[in-house]
Amino acid sequence: MDNDHQVDRALLQAAIDLLEHARRPRSQPVPAEVDLSLPSKLIAEGLGEHEALARLAPSVLEQTAQLHHPGYFAHMDPPTPSITWAAALWQVASNQNLLHPDAAPSSRQLERRVVEWIAPFFGMHGGHFVPGTTISNFTALWAAREVAGVTRVVCSDRAHLSIKKSADILGLRFEAVASDDAHQLRIESLKDCSDAAVVLTAGTVGVGAIDPLRQLKDAGWVHVDAAWAGPLRFTTHHAALLDGIEFADSVGFSAHKWLYQPKGSALVLFKDLEPAHRAMTYGGGYLAAPNIGLLGSAPAAALPLAATLLAWGQSGLRQRIERDIGKAQQLAGLVNADHRFELWGPGVTGVVVWRPRHQDARSVRQSLTDAWVSLIDIDGEVWLRSVAANSSADPEHVFDRVAAAL
Repeated sequence: MDNDHQVDRALLQAAIDLLEHARRPRSQPVPAEVDLSLPSKLIAEGLGEHEALARLAPSVLEQTAQLHHPGYFAHMDPPTPSITWAAALWQVASNQNLLHPDAAPSSRQLERRVVEWIAPFFGMHGGHFVPGTTISNFTALWAAREVAGVTRVVCSDRAHLSIKKSADILGLRFEAVASDDAHQLRIESLKDCSDAAVVLTAGTVGVGAIDPLRQLKDAGWVHVDAAWAGPLRFTTHHAALLDGIEFADSVGFSAHKWLYQPKGSALVLFKDLEPAHRAMTYGGGYLAAPNIGLLGSAPAAALPLAATLLAWGQSGLRQRIERDIGKAQQLAGLVNADHRFELWGPGVTGVVVWRPRHQDARSVRQSLTDAWVSLIDIDGEVWLRSVAANSSADPEHVFDRVAAAL
């Protein structure tokens, strides 16, 4: 026990070896319910570190979704690059708590610096890290209630469920406006919104649609939920898809989607930072600095992202996102060229929604081997859904495997 806090190189090497073994390609999908092969009660005597890893590896590592597989073209969940593994190791090993300056002096500054790098791309002036865009959306609407005095939340009927969830928690009236055939909010249908926070979506979960992003002068507050498509602002060829986002009062996006970060990494950004943060600042006798936002204890979530951005730069990030968009366009082209399939519509943010014309999409997906796609129900009809988040994905391989399952 005396060595619990020392660097155990043999243990870390064992963990790497088990990881490398588990990442070998597998052709069959992992069942929804896996057998953990662990005792049902806490054991009385420990197995030791190496045996514990060996016991966990078959289920925790080998029975997981292969996000890095060339045939994985399914969800908004990217495989993480190795630079984030190394930085996450530092994060866990140092166990910094951003709640206390004396427990995380450099990590607090690092978060502020990373926010300074990112916020200008969205026309925002600051913000902070949160565990996901659900918390980002909640935080933004919380600020809207406190700063702008909004009493309602208005959004598209295609908006993420976290918008309604946040409105319910905050005691704000929720109103969903019908979207058009492209799943975009009908801006012209908005009436007097001076008492409302209008939420615009940049990349709907279903098809990746982007609401019209523009200045809404009669809105009490405008928030953009850019959980998926936000990182397009770092690209050259696709940044204009989010033009108008700079008019928003707040923006949220998930770094653990198209910035390829580990889960639990997202940001909420504000146009006017000081009043927003002041409205959600709390203190206590045990705190050396005010606590801002929903979280109390918070990890150094900016560390893996800082390492990634330093390693890649904007050019490296841009190349990866634009390459992903290219993969989506390639898959859409294959679908369009084959009379056995149809596209739902033009995917503009790396989301391809497609299906076989004469067979049930669900049964085709169940017959797949060596490839993975997701499903989506659109107005009562089931479609295949492929999201370009895996830089290792091979669109031709995925299409061929789906075609073979017909």
